[in-house]
Amino acid sequence: MKISKISVYQADLPLSEGFYSWNTQSFTAFDTTVVAIETDQGLTGYGETCPLGPSYLPAYPQGARTGIATMAPELIGWNPTELDVINARMDAVMKGHPYAKSAIDLACWDLLGKATGRPVFHLLGGRAQDRVKLFKVVTVDAPANMANRLQEYQQAGFTQFQVKVGHDPRADIERMRACAAVMRPGDVMDADANTGWRQHDALRIAKAMERIQEEHPEIGVYLEQPCISYEECLAVRLATCLPMVLDEVMTDPDALIRGATDRAMDLINLKINRFGGLTRARQIRDLCLHFGIVMTIEDSWGGEIATAAIAHLAASTPASHHWQSSAFQDYHDVAIADGGVTVEGGWMRPPETPGLGIEPDFAVLGDPVFQTG
Repeated sequence: MKISKISVYQADLPLSEGFYSWNTQSFTAFDTTVVAIETDQGLTGYGETCPLGPSYLPAYPQGARTGIATMAPELIGWNPTELDVINARMDAVMKGHPYAKSAIDLACWDLLGKATGRPVFHLLGGRAQDRVKLFKVVTVDAPANMANRLQEYQQAGFTQFQVKVGHDPRADIERMRACAAVMRPGDVMDADANTGWRQHDALRIAKAMERIQEEHPEIGVYLEQPCISYEECLAVRLATCLPMVLDEVMTDPDALIRGATDRAMDLINLKINRFGGLTRARQIRDLCLHFGIVMTIEDSWGGEIATAAIAHLAASTPASHHWQSSAFQDYHDVAIADGGVTVEGGWMRPPETPGLGIEPDFAVLGDPVFQTG
């Protein structure tokens, strides 16, 4: 099997709640990129990458499309099911930019599944979970509004909530208090600062969070990525008894090994496109299994294609090491693909059909913005 053509599409994903805010950033829609890889055997695979704007990570939507356009001509004629070879080829053509490589890698996994007649979770190690736990993001807003939104999610069957903070320390404490007050026994509050606090503020806020946990022992209180650097997060980790989740600083195997060695975290947030796709994300997943680190398995953002990839990786991960995932497609007013995952309350099931189990809606995607081959 050889790659004969690569096409790139762009779509806007407007948010059904009107906006998505974290830290000091806010968006009403996200710009996603879809890749279609055609082969000489008549099979086509699809991938997606969706950075959260240009200032969240060293990634941005236009850069993803430019990166794919740079690599695509050098992949024509190569076998897309030879995943390590394809990844090595992308690395040889362009150093870095894993978020651009991710969409290509996902499309290759989709092709491998279609060529073998197996869903991707089988190829990632087999079905370790029949369904995977979901969380809901409670976007930054006034404390009362966040509490009300959390209660709406509870009614829909969710028990785990990523409460966005990382803005003004005093207001963030009130946001967490308001959310904790409406949580039910067994609910989980993952207070995610997205690198937004300075170390001295994070230390003070962590103490306030410990008091919230003492006042509400029936819920779980977690602290996620309080500061921008690994060293600052480690200082906070050493000063608090709260479970720590590291996200933005977990960028490669070296970062994970360092964190495990330093006991800098209890959990990590594994975002597929930050590592360059499923091939490299699986390596991180397996290292976490080795070190006993529990994972949130998700991506930076995306529609039905990215969500399907999340579900396949999560379903092939033992429940003992999988904390939660996100069904990003449920945050949008527009669907870019048919098929995909099944969401049941606070749970998600991967598709059973070969590959990722999705079919893009080209009426939504429109004409390609780039083609080669």
